[in-house]
Amino acid sequence: MAQTFTNLRYLSVILALLVFAGCAASEQVTNQTESQSQNNEETVTEEDYRRAESFLGQNTSSLVFNTISNQTWLEDGRLTYRQTVPGGAEFFIADPSSGEIEHAFNHETLAETLSELTDSELEATSLPFNNFSYADNASRIEFSFDGTRYSCDADGSSCETSSDENSYNRFSEMLSPDGEKVAFIKEYNLWMRDLETGEETQLTTDGEKDYGYATNNAGWTKRDAPVLLWSPDSKRIATFQQDSRNVKNMNLVSTAIGHTELQQWKYPLPGDEHIFMVERVIINLDSEEPEVVRLDMEPDHQRSTITDHIAARDGTLLDAEWSSDSEMLAFVSVSRDHKEAHLQIADPGSGEVISVMEEKQDTFFESGINSISWRYLKDSDEIIWWSQRSNWGHLYLYDIESGELKNQITSGEWNVREVLHTDEDNRVIYFLGSVREEGNPYFQYLYKVGFDGEDLTLLTPEIANHSVNLDVEHGMFTDTYSTPDTPPVTVVRDLDGNELTQLAEADISQLTSNGWQAPRPFTVKARDGETDLHGLMYTPTNLDESKSYPILNYLYPGPQSGSVGSRSFSAARSDKQALAELGFIVVEVDAMGTPGRSKEFHDVYYGNMGDNGLPDQITMIEQLAERHSFMDIDRVGIYGHSGGGFASTRGILEYPDFYKVAVSGAGNHDNRNYTDAWGEKWQGLLVEGEDGTNYDNQSNPLLAENLKGKLLITHGTLDTNVPPFNTLIVVDALIEANKDFDMIMLPNRGHGYYGEPFMMRKRWDYFVKHLKNTEPPKEYEFGQQ
Repeated sequence: MAQTFTNLRYLSVILALLVFAGCAASEQVTNQTESQSQNNEETVTEEDYRRAESFLGQNTSSLVFNTISNQTWLEDGRLTYRQTVPGGAEFFIADPSSGEIEHAFNHETLAETLSELTDSELEATSLPFNNFSYADNASRIEFSFDGTRYSCDADGSSCETSSDENSYNRFSEMLSPDGEKVAFIKEYNLWMRDLETGEETQLTTDGEKDYGYATNNAGWTKRDAPVLLWSPDSKRIATFQQDSRNVKNMNLVSTAIGHTELQQWKYPLPGDEHIFMVERVIINLDSEEPEVVRLDMEPDHQRSTITDHIAARDGTLLDAEWSSDSEMLAFVSVSRDHKEAHLQIADPGSGEVISVMEEKQDTFFESGINSISWRYLKDSDEIIWWSQRSNWGHLYLYDIESGELKNQITSGEWNVREVLHTDEDNRVIYFLGSVREEGNPYFQYLYKVGFDGEDLTLLTPEIANHSVNLDVEHGMFTDTYSTPDTPPVTVVRDLDGNELTQLAEADISQLTSNGWQAPRPFTVKARDGETDLHGLMYTPTNLDESKSYPILNYLYPGPQSGSVGSRSFSAARSDKQALAELGFIVVEVDAMGTPGRSKEFHDVYYGNMGDNGLPDQITMIEQLAERHSFMDIDRVGIYGHSGGGFASTRGILEYPDFYKVAVSGAGNHDNRNYTDAWGEKWQGLLVEGEDGTNYDNQSNPLLAENLKGKLLITHGTLDTNVPPFNTLIVVDALIEANKDFDMIMLPNRGHGYYGEPFMMRKRWDYFVKHLKNTEPPKEYEFGQQ
């Protein structure tokens, strides 16, 4: 009986195992079928890549018509501009007083004339220039292209040509306000050339290597054009002698067969004993011999109140302003740590410098959001000063002689972003502001206000982002307004905001007929659970909400800007919609720590750049995933370039269980390896202690051992902005931690390879392969549609 029971028990076990095995096999088949089904749904084909490519800017921008650019106000109050039309663009002239709009010249005849002159086939809508000017009472037009200057009848029937050799090179020369001369650098000294005669005059004589005049080098960026500011009467130049004699070098080597070429230039880093210093000078030209006057002051650290260079993109000296009569120069000196700003005024004749006022911040001082927004008013002995001392960017009126505050001009929980014009006669300021109106706090509006703070007036009422072009002399301005999901309208208004005439309303019918869709604006809460964050979501045009899509988080962490960029309409925002077409949900948001809101908002991760706004990026994705069931929060990728390369690598290293895949380009992965002006502004001056430095909390190499997911890290080998060693230190740490990763070093590329076809394909491929778990089409080639 016992034996029988035992046999029965064994039989039961065997039967149970057979049943289990059968169920397991059945479940395996079911899982395989489901997996195969899922893989079939996840398949990404060459046709998908072609559809994605069709959403890139080069394929969408030409489908938007009636957009306006290259605006020029004429002395008689009329306006010329370039307007997109089917096939290209045409030029128009508008008279706002009458509402009359007509072609600026005869495009068809001019195209025929130029075709004969250049032995090419030109169309009326594809003329080879973007700007022109009138001459001889608008009976002629003048323009340049391919090194030749053209002067043509307005009816386009005849043209005269001349060499453009006496015109100036905007990449290496600075044109005077009167248009008669240019300043340029030769052998470390500043020179001047008369555009009519070609005569050259040496302005300085003691410049030498690493101690030259008007040198345009900030380490991370350098140009041939000088850094200077012409006086309004073109008789004086404000500039400096840059001292970099003890600044250490940066070195890069080209990739080539045979001997390589060495690039070596001065590039200071945070904590360096010696950084760029500038000795300010004024050059007086209104005499037989140029007179160089050195200002009576100690050298300044090469800093400005809003950027990481002392020069604007065109080489204009920042934080300096001549009086309207060219008799005095106001300028701001900035401390090495960016916390202190000192406004001073110099006498160009004697070099005497007087101190007007100083301001200090606990973190960093800035003098505007869009641009520098302090103004010097010599006639009334006043300064209009921009400050965030109240937590918001506002204007203050100061007396120069006493340095005392006369009155606060603007106030409230909103921002003055940029002063556009100061009407000294009527004591009115025109400025762009934000956060004051309902809706998206990043939308910019035009306002005017009295110097006394009275009569604050909104001049652009539509809830949208506004771009304006003022002609205060004739009492008008153009206003182009749009949103990310509504196309632009351009109107002319008077200085009370009344619409005078509509110039154009963009036509996107052809764009939408090709399947285009706008990104979806959204609002979520920040990490604090209270602050609103604003972003954009890109979904596939063939979105099936019953399916589940992996998420891609594009980011640029700032702190000087955010991820989203302009809040105006655009037919394409990089390749974000293109990536969405491959079966992703792409999201971007401006996190805490970026500008445009309050000072407190901007200061969130001062001294801890490793934050990168990532806590806000993650909570943004979590909130959106709760709203949209088609977002798969278990498959999240992250990507970005430059600061975004730093932040995306940081994301996958610091949050390895959230971000599964990262594609990172040209990142400044440890800001001890990046330019001094950047790190010392946002992280603070380098301080070393027993347990490390205050820069350790932002160092990606220190987190290399955390890597779990898939990382593609890339850099250009000749990146003079963020040198490639910034990536190689991460690579070295990953190797030391025995981590698998992928790397692409692009030979002889600089900083801007993000949109290069090969890099774009590798980015697409990487996310398709590792987030959608399918093979991308092999070696897809762009431009074959």
